[in-house]
Amino acid sequence: MPTTVRGIARVDHRTKNLVKRIRRGEIAVIQHRDIDSVSAESLARCGVRAVVNADESISGKYPNRGPSILMEHGIPVVDAVGAEIMQAAVEGAEIEIDLATGAVNNGTVCAHGTTLTPDIIAERSELAKTHLQTELRSFVENTLQYVSREEHILLEPARIPELTTSVAGRHALIVVRGEDYRKDLRAIYSYIRDVHPVLIGVDGGADALTELGFRPDIIVGDMDSVSDDVLRCGAELVVHASPEGQAPGKVRLEKLQLEWKPLVARGTSEDVAMLLAYEKGADLIVALGTHTTLIDFLDKGRPGMASTFLTRLKVGNRLVDARGVSQLYSPRLRFREVSFPLATGLVVIFVVLAASDDARRFVEMLGRLVALAFRRVVPGF
Repeated sequence: MPTTVRGIARVDHRTKNLVKRIRRGEIAVIQHRDIDSVSAESLARCGVRAVVNADESISGKYPNRGPSILMEHGIPVVDAVGAEIMQAAVEGAEIEIDLATGAVNNGTVCAHGTTLTPDIIAERSELAKTHLQTELRSFVENTLQYVSREEHILLEPARIPELTTSVAGRHALIVVRGEDYRKDLRAIYSYIRDVHPVLIGVDGGADALTELGFRPDIIVGDMDSVSDDVLRCGAELVVHASPEGQAPGKVRLEKLQLEWKPLVARGTSEDVAMLLAYEKGADLIVALGTHTTLIDFLDKGRPGMASTFLTRLKVGNRLVDARGVSQLYSPRLRFREVSFPLATGLVVIFVVLAASDDARRFVEMLGRLVALAFRRVVPGF
């Protein structure tokens, strides 16, 4: 790996916004404490040359996988350079990084940080494991505290807007931009093709569906990580709004002059998507990329999972994980998938048979028998 890296800087406080516009070979300048695996995979897929982080990429609070993923893709990370870099690095201007010293230069040295190495990441990951018990205790306490406040999720029907998409009696597939969501989506390609479930994209999950060639029927969430093109694809747009009236997606959709419907509920957007499918009468709800583990929630900056716990309790046995579907579902064999190999095999057989006089006479006789059978079944043949 070279000790000096140069490239065009792309600057954003939110990594998921940055990945929409950064190009291959450019340098990501972010302010992202404890980089999560989904963000790291997105940066790697964009082909960034390096990452400059104003904050700590792995603070030791919990064992986040983001820095390790960037390292596995050969992407250097200069860590904890300070918040000043967010002003010093100019969007679209070239910057230079000295990986040996952690210095960031935009004409003059404007920031210093630490270039992460496998040893540093391993050391901080070990530290994080010692803190995990404390984080778990705090997480459980927060969850139990909020369960009593959010009990209405379990006891009262959610206020779901009227939809034109028919959900009742069908399977519903909810796609969230979680870890390995692309791989899991490819694994259930045959299930989507054959069963035709209602496709519900939660924010960036809608883009994942379109990348695989499917159009989402419904898009739910804050609409902050969905591309403009996907928002315009014709899906019904349901904006997650809080009981206090906050609806972050409203401004963007109105700017794009798109119709939308509010869904007022507490909790995460993926919780809201499950409630929507449940209240609208889906027979089966398949969840893909959803957050279920302690690390998942800490990656999202969630101090607890009260709403998720109550939502899953309410949805009950209608909810299954997509990975289970991929293991249990047997795809149907379609005629068009076997017709070409079958036709090719028949041609080879007839060519071989036609190579001798006896075989040729046999084929002619077989042809007459087939024609006779058709005349009996199809008048005028």
